[in-house]
Amino acid sequence: MDGDTLLTIGALARRTGLTVKTIRFWSDAGIVPPTDRSPAGYRLYDIGALARLDLARTLRDLGLDLAVIRRVLDREVSVPEVAAAHADALEVQIRTLRLRRAVLRAVAKKGSTPEETELMHKLATLSDAERRSLIDDFIDATFGGLDANADFVEMLRSAGPELPDDPEPDQVDAWIELAELTRDGDFRAAVRRMAEYQAAERARGDATGLHHELTEAVREAVGRSLAAGVAPESPEAAAVVDGLTARYARTFDRPDDSELRHWLLDRLEIAGDPRTERYWHLLAVVNGWPVPPGLAPVFTWFTAALRARTGP
Repeated sequence: MDGDTLLTIGALARRTGLTVKTIRFWSDAGIVPPTDRSPAGYRLYDIGALARLDLARTLRDLGLDLAVIRRVLDREVSVPEVAAAHADALEVQIRTLRLRRAVLRAVAKKGSTPEETELMHKLATLSDAERRSLIDDFIDATFGGLDANADFVEMLRSAGPELPDDPEPDQVDAWIELAELTRDGDFRAAVRRMAEYQAAERARGDATGLHHELTEAVREAVGRSLAAGVAPESPEAAAVVDGLTARYARTFDRPDDSELRHWLLDRLEIAGDPRTERYWHLLAVVNGWPVPPGLAPVFTWFTAALRARTGP
C-alpha cells in the first residue's frame, strides 16, 4: 500500500483489529479524523491513521481518557508528560485500593457493623496530612496553653501515625482505635490533667524531661518482684520501694522522705491512666514499630507497694 492509498473504516478495522464502531467513535472524538470522504460520503483514512490508532489504543489500554489521548496525538503534550501524570494518579488509586482491601479484611476479621465499617473506611482513607492533623488537634487540645514537659510534648508531636501504603488489617484496626481514642472526651480530660500537673511541676522548678533511665530502673526492679511473686504489701517489697524512692530522690534532687513518697504517689496516679500506654501501643502497631512491653502491671505494683509504706 503506498502513501496515497486511502482506507475505508472497514479496511482500517481489519488492519488494526479494532471494531468499526470504535473507530467511528474515535473519529468523531477527533482522535483519527478522516482524511477525505468518498463520493458516497463515506470516511476515508490515510496511512497515518494506522499509526494514530495504534498509539491511541495503547494509551487507552493504559487508562487515559480520549481528551488526553487527543492532546498527545496533536502534540499539545508529550507522552512522557502524560505518562508521569498518569503514573502519579495510579499511585493514588492503588494506595486507595490497598487501604480498602485492608479495611475489608479487618471487617471480615472483626465482624463489624455497617456503622463501624463506614467509620473504618472513613478513617483509614484519610491522607497522611489529615492523620497528622487529627493527632495535632489532640495534642493542642490537651497541652495547648500550658508550659508542660516540653520534651514529652515534642515526643508526642514527632511520633505521628504513618499508615503504610499496603497496611495489614491489624494496622488498620490500630489506627481506627487510635483515632477514636484521641477524640474520646474522658481520655482528653485525663491527658489534660497530666499536662496541668507537668506545668505545675515546672512552675515549682522541679526537674523535667523524659527520664527513660528511671523508667527502666522501675521496670527492672519491679519486674523481678513480679516474676518472683512478691506481693506489694509484703515485707520483701520494702527494699524494692526504698531502692526506687532513693533513685527518684537523686534524679529530682529531693530528700528521700515522706513528702517525696506522697509526691511520687501523686505522680504515679496522674500518669497511670492505662489509656496512655494503649496510645503508644497502638501507635507502634500502626507504624510497624516493635511494640513496647507493657508497663501497667509494673506501675500498678509499684503504686500499691509505695502506698502500703506511705502514711496518710
